[in-house]
Amino acid sequence: MLEHGGNLDLALQRFGGRVQDWIDLSTGINRQPYPVGEVAPRHWSALPSQSDIESLHRAAQQACTTKAPIVAIGGAQAAIQLLPHLFSFRGRARILAPTYNEYAAILSAAGWDVAEVSDLEGLAGADLAVVVNPNNPDGRRHDPNELLALLPRVGRLLIDESFGDTVPDLSLAPEAGRPGLLILRSFGKFYGLAGLRLGFALGSEADVAALAAMAGPWPISGAAIAIGRRALLDRDWAKATSRRLAHDCLRLDAEVKSQGWQLVGGTPLFRLYETGDARAAQERLARSQIWSRVFGQRPGWLRLGLPGNETEWARFAAALSR
Repeated sequence: MLEHGGNLDLALQRFGGRVQDWIDLSTGINRQPYPVGEVAPRHWSALPSQSDIESLHRAAQQACTTKAPIVAIGGAQAAIQLLPHLFSFRGRARILAPTYNEYAAILSAAGWDVAEVSDLEGLAGADLAVVVNPNNPDGRRHDPNELLALLPRVGRLLIDESFGDTVPDLSLAPEAGRPGLLILRSFGKFYGLAGLRLGFALGSEADVAALAAMAGPWPISGAAIAIGRRALLDRDWAKATSRRLAHDCLRLDAEVKSQGWQLVGGTPLFRLYETGDARAAQERLARSQIWSRVFGQRPGWLRLGLPGNETEWARFAAALSR
């Protein structure tokens, strides 16, 4: 099993307590989720209709400010799982790293020649080039024009914008109809509803049609369609949430300053710190039932999402002072 955030089972095994006792800051998922409201009974009892799915697609296009072909799928991870099957061959994949570890694992398992590179130039010549923008876990950002300049030099360019809702100026979604360009968007992170399992792939007509065929006729639930559409059309909530997150990520930086931790980078949804000894820092927070993310290959790195309310902020501050 690859390391991921959200592994509260491990926290419970090591430190005890109940799931509801813990503040899980290990994922970067918004802890003030979108208020889902009522969901009509038919969304639970009936198969999703094509018109319902198309209405969700239109809402996602509006939220992403694009007219490109789009397909809803059970989370960005589901699209990553299908990625090798978009190709009729096993080619050369180059991944801008360090980044989300599922790309290398899935492509390697499918027989691809996979290598991680440290800069955009290293992606040139790949059959598939992967860039997470902004990056997970360090928040590294790439200018959209630089990414578009790379497009003619690779077979396909995949841009993972799972944390892109808070930095819309970085998004290449408006350009996603170009041949060879594929964009992945997550719903659950910004909207705080990761359990809904909803994401989107945007790209050329051929790529989106291929992904839709692989995903099948009912790739997402009726509840995901209803809640997702409602949330994506609520731009007032999105704007207010972006403002809050922009403030709170700086608040988190200020909270940890007394610990001597150095900011490596991040997004408005998470921060990555160099702590010197991340496992010691993780255990210190865990004694107050606050869970964080560490990285086996980077022993000093600790990633933290943002507390969701004043009670959580107070618990976090108290844990740091112990």
